[in-house]
Amino acid sequence: MLRNYIHNIEDLERLYYSRAGSQLIQKADAPVLTTTTGVYNAVFGAKVWANLNLEANAFGVLPKTPWLRSGWRVITARASATVTGGVAENAALPDTLKPTFLEVSTKPKTVAHNFDVSEVHEFLSTESADDVVGDLAFMRQYMGQEHKEHVNKMLLTDVDTLASNSIESLDRVVSTYGEVTNCGITAGDSDIFSIDRDAATGWSDAFVSHNSNTDRELTDTLLRTIQQNVLTNGANPDGQLWFTGYDTFFKITGLYEPQVRYASIGEKDISIGVNGVETPKGGAVGLKVSTLYGKPLILSKNTPQDTISRLYLLDTSNPEGFDIPRLCIKIAKPTQYFEAGMNTGDPFGINRLGNEGMYRTMGELICTFFAAQGKIRDLQ
Repeated sequence: MLRNYIHNIEDLERLYYSRAGSQLIQKADAPVLTTTTGVYNAVFGAKVWANLNLEANAFGVLPKTPWLRSGWRVITARASATVTGGVAENAALPDTLKPTFLEVSTKPKTVAHNFDVSEVHEFLSTESADDVVGDLAFMRQYMGQEHKEHVNKMLLTDVDTLASNSIESLDRVVSTYGEVTNCGITAGDSDIFSIDRDAATGWSDAFVSHNSNTDRELTDTLLRTIQQNVLTNGANPDGQLWFTGYDTFFKITGLYEPQVRYASIGEKDISIGVNGVETPKGGAVGLKVSTLYGKPLILSKNTPQDTISRLYLLDTSNPEGFDIPRLCIKIAKPTQYFEAGMNTGDPFGINRLGNEGMYRTMGELICTFFAAQGKIRDLQ
């Protein structure tokens, strides 16, 4: 027995600290470990780092205008396809002329995202000392970001996917009937705003550089060709911007760096607001972005891809001074947050003891000048 060796504190120290004493101590392991039931719970905290890219760049850079009316008129053909107006001496006046008019209309689309939290979970998250996350305040913040990303993904849906109840996409706006005949697009899928592009005699076609659904390398010639064609079609060079994905962006930078042709790619300060992309004036501070041939180059992870992302050259200007730009998002009702349930004193509205929130945006992507928009697809 150990008591036979211990008569004072020195004996105790000698027993435990000397080699001889340690040999007399018999042990049976039963340690308390972090894996022992009931003794350890990891406390994760209230912060949640979203390992997701929730950007909404397409939605951000497009101009937003109020929904004043649901239709617009376009001129689809000139008054005369040939050069006229020369009058012989003392001859009769020529016949009168008129262009071809067409009415185009669409209705606003509604995008809504709901989420709910039970009363018990809300209490444990906000009132108790328990380590709980996912309360209404957290969900409100997170779902606000995800709501914008879903709108962004709608704007960047492939041309071969009909919009249905979703907001229209840039890939469907910047399209041509030639994608149906040459790129395997389903017949009718490039139609937009009730316009039959097969029967529209070309006026509703954007400029699309394709390779008949066979991917090819991006070249400087392709970049210069798209600029030439949309300008020939009437695009406003002061209101243009490029839009593509990160993979194509790095193809572009690799295209110019070996030749040290830095004049084609650079940087510019811009601001992004309800009017889309603008160049800051005076002492305004802007966001620095890359430029390609002097035009802002905006990137999004959601850009439609072939092997790599498609590249768009968009005209969002309004040189005519009309009530909407050539390409914009018309907003019928801006993004709003609604809430019902226990926190608002109305559990009957949602028929349960909890809280429900909803983000809602109402609007539509509108294009009034298709030929001024351009796209390069079939890239690798």
